[in-house]
Amino acid sequence: MGVQGLTSFVERNGHFLRRQRVRDTRLVVDGNSLYYRLYFTSGLDQQHGGDYDSFASVVLQFFEALFTCHIQPFVVLDGGIDASDKKFQTIKERLQSKIREANNLSRDKNGSILPLLTRDVFLQVLFSLHVPVVQCVSEADWEIAALANQWGCPVLSSDSDFYIFDLKGGYLPISYFQWSDVVVCERTSDSYIPASLFSVNKFCTQFNRMDKKLLPLLAVLAGNDYVGVPSVERLFSACQLSRGGKTSCRIENLLRWLSRFKGPEQALAEIEGQVGGVDRQAVCSQLSSKMQDYRLSESHVASFFAGGSPTFILPYPLASLPPWVLQALFEARLMPLVINVLVLQRALLSVQVENSQLASSHAGSVLLRQELYGLLLDWKQRRGQGACDLGREWAYSTRGRGQVQRTCDLGWRRAHSTHGRGQVQGACGLGQDQATYGQGLMYVVEEYDRQNLDLRRSAVPSTVSQLVRANPLEKMNEGPLERSQHLLLNILQVPVSVVEFAPPALALPACVTVYWLRSCGPRITQQHLQALVLGMVYGEVCKLRVSQRGPALSCVRLQRIREARGDRTKLDLDSAHVFSQWQSCLWVSLLLNRLLGSPLPEPDCARLYSGTLVHRLVRELRGGVPAEHMVEGALPRQLYCSLFSAIQGATGPASSAPASASSKKRRRRRRHGGRRPDAGDVANRFSLLQLDDD
Repeated sequence: MGVQGLTSFVERNGHFLRRQRVRDTRLVVDGNSLYYRLYFTSGLDQQHGGDYDSFASVVLQFFEALFTCHIQPFVVLDGGIDASDKKFQTIKERLQSKIREANNLSRDKNGSILPLLTRDVFLQVLFSLHVPVVQCVSEADWEIAALANQWGCPVLSSDSDFYIFDLKGGYLPISYFQWSDVVVCERTSDSYIPASLFSVNKFCTQFNRMDKKLLPLLAVLAGNDYVGVPSVERLFSACQLSRGGKTSCRIENLLRWLSRFKGPEQALAEIEGQVGGVDRQAVCSQLSSKMQDYRLSESHVASFFAGGSPTFILPYPLASLPPWVLQALFEARLMPLVINVLVLQRALLSVQVENSQLASSHAGSVLLRQELYGLLLDWKQRRGQGACDLGREWAYSTRGRGQVQRTCDLGWRRAHSTHGRGQVQGACGLGQDQATYGQGLMYVVEEYDRQNLDLRRSAVPSTVSQLVRANPLEKMNEGPLERSQHLLLNILQVPVSVVEFAPPALALPACVTVYWLRSCGPRITQQHLQALVLGMVYGEVCKLRVSQRGPALSCVRLQRIREARGDRTKLDLDSAHVFSQWQSCLWVSLLLNRLLGSPLPEPDCARLYSGTLVHRLVRELRGGVPAEHMVEGALPRQLYCSLFSAIQGATGPASSAPASASSKKRRRRRRHGGRRPDAGDVANRFSLLQLDDD
């Protein structure tokens, strides 16, 4: 996460960098830094939930620029929260800051919020391009630096920690990496990307040829993302170093002070003498320990890129995960949330732009998360821990009714198991939620989410249903997909007809939309549903554009609405909130679908939702324009009508039950006559939209 003030200090002193023509090289890419940078510097929507199609286009252009210059990217991503919790306080502070920024955006003020599905869209583009990618167990900085050093190639990132690591191939700050201005050399016809390279050796030369081993001490004293050492304040006073003022000035003062010493041992000895007191040795010990985080050794992920497995030391219980789950984690096909729930029984929910006077948009997907937690923690408990290691919680069994008391300060929490139903009580997030549990323990996850304008934690019990016990995590990759699909539809409480009459690419989003309509309250209007479905139709039909097939011409009106300029309409908070709820439901459902072995096709997230488009469509529809008039041409209109009808029809009382044996018999009868009129014709026509992205 970086060293405070170091990036701005380097940027104000351009002579620390040298111009570099980047080509014909491996490049280790900090994936998290890259997708943040690409989204925030491309002028993309943040206020309406994101424009994922535009973002996917930017990501594609970035990697195509690398390929043009024969640069081989290897993307390394952060995983879960460090099990030591050494940066947890900083993470919470940043989440709290994001809550304020999201509130500013909701009121048409300044702020920066990364839309919820950005990471998924980024990864789907990487997978389609076959870019090598690995997800670490926790923060990736050290792994990125170690891999680059092992290969002798540069690092691309925006994290100031890479000004501290001694990198053989140097560090390329993203802000100076001019990937959109590829240059072709006239003499050789070779292409390269203009950039600026940072070298630790050159940097230290500017400060009395300072020993580069002192830089980790600079990082610790300047205050990186770790909780600070209290006695360091006394050190700054004793050594007459300015702690206040601009951070860049503090960095320069520290550098000049450290340059007086031959090495870190002498500097630590001076610190010990200046601090004094009974805790001076403890202070130096803490400083030395934190400095070790910048000491590089052999990479744990190099073997993964060579076709093997990473050599991480895995925290409990990750090492015991089914091989296919562990592989999916390393390949970044499963989110870091899986790691956080299994290791820490904790979940930090991303901030969205929504109505801050209402409950968090993630409240609408709580039942899905409870199912997700149950699937993971039931497996963890059965790995032999008996009473299930609840981390900060403790648990016991009872035959009575179980309750989890949810308060703003969790402290000690009790999780009960019952033969009946469990309840969550408290005012810290979701009100009273009920779920059915099988015999055994009720597993609790500590969630961090928005309440009003504050970050609050709450105890959320998991759901361990009989279906989950009959289909445990370790067996999800075995047996027919129909079994997993049945479980997924039961979790979503969606009838199988939605899957039958939606095009395969939109089956999961259609099911999520049915769940959203049932679970997310009365603020959802027909115009919201129509706008969402029109957005999905627009995304699907736009896929045909690359093949120059006719139906792409039928979205002229939607495209005109999507690309209109100069729209300064005030944000509709109701629409922002319900669409954020939909994204939350989709986000959890994507993970559930992957954990269940993908019984429904993975949707192209870039084509599902354009915040700019759906918000404008709501206004158009409220103005009286019929939804069917938004799409021209028989195929897009038929797609819209059938998808809308399948979703709306599934929300009625008669359609509330999930798939059952009797419904399967009815489906077989429909296939042999007596089926829904034109259902087969509709499905065949939808097949035109099932194009390969390759």
